[in-house]
Amino acid sequence: MSKRRYDDACGTAHGLELIGERWALLVLRELMLGPRRFSQLKEDLPGISANVLTQRLAELEERGLVVKKRLPAPASVQVYEATEWGLEAEPIVQVLGRWAARSPHHDPTLPISGVSILLSFRTMINEKRAKGIDARIGFVFGEDRYVARLKKGRIKVAKGETAGVDLLFDGNPSALAAIVYGGAPLEIMTVTGDLALAAKFRTLFPLPPKVGETRS
Repeated sequence: MSKRRYDDACGTAHGLELIGERWALLVLRELMLGPRRFSQLKEDLPGISANVLTQRLAELEERGLVVKKRLPAPASVQVYEATEWGLEAEPIVQVLGRWAARSPHHDPTLPISGVSILLSFRTMINEKRAKGIDARIGFVFGEDRYVARLKKGRIKVAKGETAGVDLLFDGNPSALAAIVYGGAPLEIMTVTGDLALAAKFRTLFPLPPKVGETRS
């Protein structure tokens, strides 16, 4: 905690002391859907150096937001995992993301990680549009697999095997972002299962209006 001190009793000031260092909140974001290896974090945060990632993980671990553990055999690999308290930071990621998406300078065409795009769905879902849909939707991003449950206007996402889902998206997370937020065709990913559901799914996450923009 010696790096950044504000000498301010406000909880916001202390929050910045905890996760205000460059990359810290994004590293924590990447652990919101389960434990990950160092190499996975490095791949999904392409702008970060290995040294900085090592430093941020050590700081987050020291502050009680992240733990380092070894998965049991046969995996037997070291991973990093958000603590229960660390997971409580997800609303911060959601509110900040929704607020920043209103900036005219936000560039949605930049690369995005699988965890980030799935968290954005939990942030941007329009409950009225999603009402009445009850479905399991799978996402395959390389070696990572996630399953979302869409029910009662809400979406819950967790790591898991995608067998038996109603709809499956397989490909690059940036392509999925382009489909859902940029109007790109479904064909830029491998999409299998209920294609009518796919067409509906892509309409459930409207972005907030940009600052100064009016909508009828």
